[in-house]
Amino acid sequence: MAIGEPRNRISEKALKVWKISGAISSAIYLSISITAIILINIFDWPKWIIPIIVVLWVLKSYYSIFFSPKLRWKRWRYEVRDQEIELQYGLFVVTKTLIPMIRVQHVDTSQGPLLKKYKLASISISTAATVHEIPALEEEEAEELRHFISRLARIAEDDI
Repeated sequence: MAIGEPRNRISEKALKVWKISGAISSAIYLSISITAIILINIFDWPKWIIPIIVVLWVLKSYYSIFFSPKLRWKRWRYEVRDQEIELQYGLFVVTKTLIPMIRVQHVDTSQGPLLKKYKLASISISTAATVHEIPALEEEEAEELRHFISRLARIAEDDI
């Protein structure tokens, strides 16, 4: 762990969820690719386009199923302190965000079908300017963190 890096990681189950999401998007791209190949054959368009479509699909599938989830999980970190929330995330460009507790307006948890299947939830932290998300936390951890952040935000607001 590098100096200044937030301490907490998201759940390792996020890897499974992101890999499944990648597989679903790859299946959608595969159907689009197959449709394109059929149209190329029907309309007698240049056949050299077919290998390009296949290679792009293979690269996209590898990236979204194997490469991206591991790197995303490795980079995602967060830490909640009394006065701020620190987030670190990104694939190639690592973003570090500090959210002052005084700016937090409300905190939500959410679950899609995949997150629910793996007993995970995401936390959304709303400020006046934007919404920040901590993805794929264990359900209990997400609920506790939501209450904890909400309590700290109320204390910060009362201190004004």
